[in-house]
Amino acid sequence: MIHNRKLLIFILGMLSALGPFSIDTYLSGFPVMAKDLGVSIDYVSYTLSSFFIGISLGQMIYGPLLDRFGRKTPLLIGLLIYTGASAACAISNSIEMLIGFRLLQALGGCVGMVSSRAIVRDVFEVHESAKIFSILILILGVSPMLAPTMGSYMIVHLGWHSVFWFQVGLGLFLVGMVFFFLGETKGADSSLSLKPSVITKTFWGIFTNPQFFTYALAGSLVSGGVYAYISGSPFVFMELFGASEQQYGWIFSLLAGGLILSSQLNNIVLRRYFSEKIMTYTLSIQTVLGLLLLAFTVFGWLNFYSAVVLIFLFLSCQGFSFPNASALSLAPFSKEAGSASALMGALQMGIGSLGAALVGILSNGTALPMTGVMAGLASLGLLIFVLGRYFIKKSKVG
Repeated sequence: MIHNRKLLIFILGMLSALGPFSIDTYLSGFPVMAKDLGVSIDYVSYTLSSFFIGISLGQMIYGPLLDRFGRKTPLLIGLLIYTGASAACAISNSIEMLIGFRLLQALGGCVGMVSSRAIVRDVFEVHESAKIFSILILILGVSPMLAPTMGSYMIVHLGWHSVFWFQVGLGLFLVGMVFFFLGETKGADSSLSLKPSVITKTFWGIFTNPQFFTYALAGSLVSGGVYAYISGSPFVFMELFGASEQQYGWIFSLLAGGLILSSQLNNIVLRRYFSEKIMTYTLSIQTVLGLLLLAFTVFGWLNFYSAVVLIFLFLSCQGFSFPNASALSLAPFSKEAGSASALMGALQMGIGSLGAALVGILSNGTALPMTGVMAGLASLGLLIFVLGRYFIKKSKVG
């Protein structure tokens, strides 16, 4: 095990950022990729949807493997798959190839997201988890701050294929960091079966745990609104508001600043309030902001500046809701932390892929698909949270 706490958090942050970084670096290249591959931008967005689907499915695979064989071996295998798939993306010459290899890339890269959450549960006490997740978001936040800008410059000067070669290098870097510097935080457990029936039963037991169901599902739904923004923002800012690829990269970075700042403020707020109370307020505010975005769109009030302000505030709420939802979801589990982390991640990415796909399916040349999906998922997340909390309290009283 790593005895250097800062190095451990850095590695976990890099692992958790691998999936988002693989998204953010190529978003500004959608118009160029569409032109080069001879398809519409909406069709290019399916490479994003396939990536979300791969992350969702892959996490369900890695969860049991991380519990059965320990953290390190499955992590290295997944990173190698990610690296190879990134190279395949770089040499793709059709949209169909790119969609397929993005799926494989996600199936490999998602291991970083699952393992980092499981390792936090292994190493840190439950009451520390929300704080550690907030710190990881600081590293995770570097992705949307730097990745779009880096990606836009690479796309402009080296072509969109260069983004995926960069991801090859990132994958190799993480393989080296994990192999040389990350020790095993949980040994293999031969008592855990990998039979499909047993795995299904384990996942079902985790999902039906009232605390997991409430916080993981509510957190995943509001996160789905963020992925709807990620999917719809290239069209909204570059096509509707006329931003260039490089300008879009700066806009994306600015908006991500709200997520980073709020995640660090969360550590301060946690000194006075419990995670449950923080989530109550932030989910409520996030829902109101989503509904305001929808209302501004419907009534024709949404412009560049109002979109930036409202989305900035919406993402800021995510900096509070994500770390607290993660800590509360994983708190009941220790032996099955890998599977619980996988299921939580699968829910988040599954709903995220649905949100991203809905934005593309409902595309009508306006911002309505993006803002409508953001508002709808946030509202549903708040509803699940309120109802879940009610039943949790009722069961404790009973």
